[in-house]
Amino acid sequence: MRQTKQNILILDIINNSYNHPTAYDIYLICKNEMPNISLGTVYRNLNNLVESGKILRIKMPNNIDRYDKIYNKHAHFICIKCNKVIDIFDKFNIDYKSLNEDVLDYEINFKGICSKCKKEN
Repeated sequence: MRQTKQNILILDIINNSYNHPTAYDIYLICKNEMPNISLGTVYRNLNNLVESGKILRIKMPNNIDRYDKIYNKHAHFICIKCNKVIDIFDKFNIDYKSLNEDVLDYEINFKGICSKCKKEN
C-alpha cells in the first residue's frame, strides 16, 4: 500500500481517537485538513488500511462499521441500543493449541446493553 496524504491523515485520526469513529466521522475531521476530500476516498483508504492490517474494522449491528487503532489486542463491548463501543483490556485465556489449527488472528466482541442505556429504561 503506497502512502498518500489521505491515508496518512486517516490513520492519524484513528490512532488519535478514543471513540471508535465511523467513516463519516473520519470524513468530517478530514474535511478540516483537506476540504476537497470525498467520502468515497475516505472509504477506499479505510478499506486499504484494514486490508494492510494497520487498523481494525468493528462490524456493528446497525451495519455502520467503526474503526479502531491496533496497539494491543483487546476485545470490545458493543451496546445494541446506542451503538457505543467500549474497549475491554482483560486477558482472555484461549487454548489455541487445542484447536490443532494455525490461528493467525482473532476478534472478540461482546454485545449487550451499556450501563447508560440500562439506566434510561
